[in-house]
Amino acid sequence: MAVAEIPAGPVDAVVRKERSLFQQSLHRLLQNKMAVVSTVFIGLLFFTSFIVAPYTNVFKDPIEQDLSANNAVPEWMLFLLPPGAENYATINNDYILGADHLGRDVWSRAINGARISLSVALVASVVSLAIGTVYGVVSGYAGGRTDSILMRIVDFIYGFPFLITVILMQSFFKAQARQGATGIMGAMVSINNTMGGLFFLFIAIALVNWIGMARIARGQVLSQKKKEYVEAAESIGATDTSVMGKHILPNILGPLIVAETLAIPGYIFLEAFLSFIGLGVDPPTPSWGIMISEAARGIRSFPNQVLVPAIMLSVTTLAFNFLGDGLRDAFDPRMKQ
Repeated sequence: MAVAEIPAGPVDAVVRKERSLFQQSLHRLLQNKMAVVSTVFIGLLFFTSFIVAPYTNVFKDPIEQDLSANNAVPEWMLFLLPPGAENYATINNDYILGADHLGRDVWSRAINGARISLSVALVASVVSLAIGTVYGVVSGYAGGRTDSILMRIVDFIYGFPFLITVILMQSFFKAQARQGATGIMGAMVSINNTMGGLFFLFIAIALVNWIGMARIARGQVLSQKKKEYVEAAESIGATDTSVMGKHILPNILGPLIVAETLAIPGYIFLEAFLSFIGLGVDPPTPSWGIMISEAARGIRSFPNQVLVPAIMLSVTTLAFNFLGDGLRDAFDPRMKQ
């Protein structure tokens, strides 16, 4: 019986390369226009506040005072002031967004204040993610009595009002700094003074802010540790550390990063609030909270001094919110279709 031969010749075939899970998530993220715009804005803010402002002469010194230009307003901003403001306001076009009551450039202080807020957001999120993830993974994977004890500790800490705890800690640190502490506390005070008051703020936020991430990490581990790939790793003799670090952690890291990104606006608002009430960074270090607090006294006469840091604070937190929403949608398997 003759067998039909397939004619020789080039055969056109379209080979479709399957995307990895990360590539699929990145593709979905890039399709979210608000997330992309927010990422670009945050990147530009980082670059401007951390690179351009400290190491170039593009911006004025944020703490330099010119009392002859106190409450100065450029001509184009007069429409924001009450009627007749040209009779009492100092018109000075050298300050693009005006000057405050001490003659300091509002625009330069706003850009340098972004460095404070972004530093708090970065450090708080990294510390919270690191401590909370390790704590939650160990608790969830260990189970039994270990899990019960570790979670009761979290519940005990969770029982304290977060904001009041941070305020009390900041009050204690500020009091130690005023009394001239010695020893370890004295060294910490010295570091805090060098950093303009940021060091104690980092400690206060980091010590109590990881508990939410620990709960999320524990829940993710409980949903993963009975799956086939974990049982397969355990069956070939993998140690507990190897199972947690090489198998479980990579599979739960995406949701944890998304959750931490969504928490960043809260860190920024917390720093601004503490600085507003005098428990944040130390003056004259520029901070959006300090700028709003100082300008609030003259808000009726010079509303521009409040609007600039308030708008920067609002737009930055919105950008992180949009980015967090975009990451959540991109890494959610249910959004694959």
